Amino acid sequence: MKKYLMLIGSPPACGKTFVSTEIAKKLPNPVYLDKDTIIPLSKMIYRAANEPYNRDSAFFKEYVRNAEYEAIMDVAFESLQFNSHVMVNAPFAKEFRDETYISRLKDKLKTYDAELVQVWVHCDIDVCHQRMIERNSDRDTWKLNNWDEYVRGQDFSTPEVEGIHIIDNSGSDSVRNDIEKLIKIL
Repeated sequence: MKKYLMLIGSPPACGKTFVSTEIAKKLPNPVYLDKDTIIPLSKMIYRAANEPYNRDSAFFKEYVRNAEYEAIMDVAFESLQFNSHVMVNAPFAKEFRDETYISRLKDKLKTYDAELVQVWVHCDIDVCHQRMIERNSDRDTWKLNNWDEYVRGQDFSTPEVEGIHIIDNSGSDSVRNDIEKLIKIL
């Protein structure tokens, strides 16, 4: 049986969790991992360092971000030993655009007889903003209070990656069709 590591990425509040869970419902016994699940551990890092909780800060970028990705990807690879469909829901904005990272990931997946499936959730910026307001999460406080600066620093464009699957989650009915197309290839 072929194994897949599916990475679902997009900027925050574009609908990764919705899209990921809809995909997971259609797969046979998937392992579903959401990077947001480890946020409580990250909050402890802020507390231990006596730093304000800001997931867009220099502190986050230097000490927290990469550790979160490393931890969730380690769990994903452990899961591939026992399951054929492993999904990771995280922004992956930097990683999807890093050819070296993707190449190393694909090489590592060969040892698991697994393939990489990259999914990008597209969402219009205005829709993303509204969703962020509605979800009212403390991880978005800085983003909402500094929306223009946040948008300037965020890459909402689709990564130019061969074979990436685009799911349009801007509010149209195409999201379900896009998910069905993806499921057919797995």
